[in-house]
Amino acid sequence: MPRFDPHPVTRPTVVTGASSGIGAATAIALAELGHPVALGARRVPECEAVAKRIRDKGGVAFVHRLDVTDSDSVEEFVTAAEKELGDIEILVSAAGVVRFGLAYEMTPADFARQLDVHLAGPHRMLHRLVPGMVERQRGDVVLIGSDCSVSPRPRMGAYNAAKSGLEALSVQLRMELEGTGVRVSMVRPGPTSTEMGTDATVEDVGPLLEDWSKWGFARHPYMLRASDMAAAVASVVSTPRGSHVIVSEVQPEAPLRRPASGAPQP
Repeated sequence: MPRFDPHPVTRPTVVTGASSGIGAATAIALAELGHPVALGARRVPECEAVAKRIRDKGGVAFVHRLDVTDSDSVEEFVTAAEKELGDIEILVSAAGVVRFGLAYEMTPADFARQLDVHLAGPHRMLHRLVPGMVERQRGDVVLIGSDCSVSPRPRMGAYNAAKSGLEALSVQLRMELEGTGVRVSMVRPGPTSTEMGTDATVEDVGPLLEDWSKWGFARHPYMLRASDMAAAVASVVSTPRGSHVIVSEVQPEAPLRRPASGAPQP
């Protein structure tokens, strides 16, 4: 006899930061698994475009504006999502923003903004959704972290601090939620090609890459795709009940080296 009832076949899902990048790719991947998805972000037209891709393939997608730094916006979004899709079984927290620069030169407002989006924002979503999961004794919370949390990089402003805080929060939540049936998982991307950070200037990026190289953070030019991270999230939430993927770190595979002279060809 199984120790846990299995997941429902369809699991209503909320994805924050769903207008682009990892959030958008994750919404598409989970919809392809048959889960109805609520897409939340400040950029509603971009979310609608992602939702259309989902609906065109026969999936279920709901769009509503969401600003994770605003508690009223979180309440409105989740209430609308629950009304449309039912009780939320999966939360994927993927909203993100980054401003490059030396931490001591960054304005307090820019520093606090990143903390709000990456740390306080996920907490607002957790505060609204996790009590219902606890009551139902099942649910998956997936926090999109960063390998910066374990290997901070120079000139990342507040990003390192925010993602380190999110990592600590995930550990705390796992202890607090043990035995409730609610699983909290950290999916930790390495360098990923998304829109985040593309508004940076050459004056920002040049010194950043120089420092990264000096400290050993630029071993090769390959980066992950958003779809790679979406596949990791899909794997985490598809893990059968009774087991729990706690941390999943994904790194880009390096370019293949040219075989040494005389070595057999692959």
